[in-house]
Amino acid sequence: MADSADQTAPFLAAAAGERAAHTPVWFMRQAGRSLPEYRAVRGDGSILQAIKQPDVAAEITLQPVRRYGVDAAVLFSDIVVPPHAVGFGIDVAPGTGPVADTPFRSANDLDRLRPLEPDDVAYVTDTVDILVRELSSDVPLLAFAGAPFTVASYLIEGRPSRDYRHTKALMHTDEALWHQLMERLADSAVTFIGAQLEHGARAFQLFDSWAGSLSALDYRRFVLPHSQRVFAELAARFPDVPGIHFGIGCDHLLVALYEAGPRIIGLDWRTTIGDARARLGDDVVVQGNLDPALVLAGRECALAGTRAVLADNAGHPGHIFNLGHGVNPDCDPDVLAAVVELVHAQTATT
Repeated sequence: MADSADQTAPFLAAAAGERAAHTPVWFMRQAGRSLPEYRAVRGDGSILQAIKQPDVAAEITLQPVRRYGVDAAVLFSDIVVPPHAVGFGIDVAPGTGPVADTPFRSANDLDRLRPLEPDDVAYVTDTVDILVRELSSDVPLLAFAGAPFTVASYLIEGRPSRDYRHTKALMHTDEALWHQLMERLADSAVTFIGAQLEHGARAFQLFDSWAGSLSALDYRRFVLPHSQRVFAELAARFPDVPGIHFGIGCDHLLVALYEAGPRIIGLDWRTTIGDARARLGDDVVVQGNLDPALVLAGRECALAGTRAVLADNAGHPGHIFNLGHGVNPDCDPDVLAAVVELVHAQTATT
């Protein structure tokens, strides 16, 4: 758990809204297919098999810290680890994403989603133990989990979806079952993140990647209470640990996402930092939000976009620089390294 001495870490200082030595940087999916060193150690097969090897998962987590000099390490894991660990029957298919051969469609499927226990994910906490030993004190490890809605969408659809037809049908045709499922997934998120924090992770992000597919009314009715419970229970257990909430295409949900209770609101590239603070309050801590496509466009385009994000933040101490979504597998690692160098140089306070 973070203490006052930890606040010298740029990420933790910014997370508290305090002036850091420089604006901290990390990237969602910073460990992955964009790095040749990742491809050298990852091996074939499902990502879930690599995650089950603590030495491998720890090495992959550390690779971007070494290459880029980022200010936080994010655990190499996946949002479907908890349902996979309890035997629901979901895997991550290369080139496709999470796939469940038998999706969640009825009350009988709750039996396949038993409550998660910390021992179910001992290989994850073993990885955390390695990383806590290896990382310097000024580079915190970030825990994460999928938010109940996004994990539910994968379980119900059985694969990535464009229209979430089965998910929305369950919401509106069997609301009682929907809330039972969400309660179980909220419990799972609390257990999963809590286990990582117990072993030394010092912040966390709750990914509600696909919440933007919902209307504001549906989000508040079917999703918000469950995400609120995740943040509330983790805050009660780990009051000094900052939590981040992030989703894609969620500008219309921005206020509701913040009402869920995070310390930090993650922004995709569609919402400006200035607009977020105008709507949420001048003191809100934000994370983001360079468009990942600008990284693919090359060094000069990425650096121009980086300068624009920093200008949008206008020197506010409560800013964690990130992309507005994950690193694309086709990006040039040297471009990301240049982005980190620019952010650190332009925002240095000493």
